[in-house]
Amino acid sequence: MTELERRILAAEGYIELGLHSEARMELSHLPTKSAERPDVIELIVLCFMGEKRWAEGLALTQKLRELEPAEPGGYIHAAYCLHELGQTHEALDLLARGPAVLRTKPVYYYNVGCYLACLGQDEKALQLLEQSFEMDGSLRNHARKDPDLDGLRKKLEKI
Repeated sequence: MTELERRILAAEGYIELGLHSEARMELSHLPTKSAERPDVIELIVLCFMGEKRWAEGLALTQKLRELEPAEPGGYIHAAYCLHELGQTHEALDLLARGPAVLRTKPVYYYNVGCYLACLGQDEKALQLLEQSFEMDGSLRNHARKDPDLDGLRKKLEKI
């Protein structure tokens, strides 16, 4: 394993543990040219998101989407940052304009469902959430704790 691989793996582990500043510290030791790698950029975005630094995360997702326009990560992360910044309509618009591969990801349906729930579009939100649960049953457990879905809690128990 190279030093680069070790640091990236360590950063991923720190992110999974919620230790975002430690992850950024690992990434800060990478060679400068590594900062242009999509996988490294995505890890930094995840660190910013974990630290609730939404504007910084959003700014970096632009680079991620430019480097990998057909990959879903940059769109999912950007939409989440927009939503957290109170720009939920913009988040939905971004996802609607994203690559077709987004619609193969359970998190796409889950997040769109959450955003619609926040905008009071409960029935459509429930349909999309149910679709996400069918694609990935673990999202059902996440939904039980998601504050975006507080208004749908009783209805969610029925699907």
